[in-house]
Amino acid sequence: MRPAKVPSRGRIMDRRDILVRRVRWLLAFFMLGLVLSGLTAFPLQMEIETLARTLDIPPHASPDDYTGLRHWIALVREGIQRTNADYPFMAYGTDWLAFSHLIIAVAFIGPFRDPLGNRWVVTFGLIACVAVIPTALICGHLRGIPFYWRLIDCSFGLIALLPLGLCRMYIVELSGMQPRPRES
Repeated sequence: MRPAKVPSRGRIMDRRDILVRRVRWLLAFFMLGLVLSGLTAFPLQMEIETLARTLDIPPHASPDDYTGLRHWIALVREGIQRTNADYPFMAYGTDWLAFSHLIIAVAFIGPFRDPLGNRWVVTFGLIACVAVIPTALICGHLRGIPFYWRLIDCSFGLIALLPLGLCRMYIVELSGMQPRPRES
């Protein structure tokens, strides 16, 4: 039995081509998310200042003047300002966080190019997404991070599970297909 043919932009695509294209789109989306997440770890002070302005928190406001999210943002801003002023080398830790996001994105070039030969990278990504949840909940608790903020951190792992889970499903389907006959 021949695979179903689906017309697309003047070209006939078989199921294998469709699955590979889907995997690549999903991985491109996932890798873009990792890159953007990584790049935002570099300018933390600028980002927190912008967020504080957006929430109408004046530059030298005390966190004690606020509650909820505004208290948390004012506190984080104060912590980043003091740390950067007194111990600027501490920002090197977030530089490495950014770097790790960028390098993890590079690892997904393998399955982008060859989904079947590099399916282990997608499995690794799924494990990492699941591991975000206990890490955020446990370490966040130990560091005094508000619960609602820990849930935001958990959401990144949960959101990333969707494209990687679909990739995994498509790769499993690809692996069950008969190899293409060689063209002469």
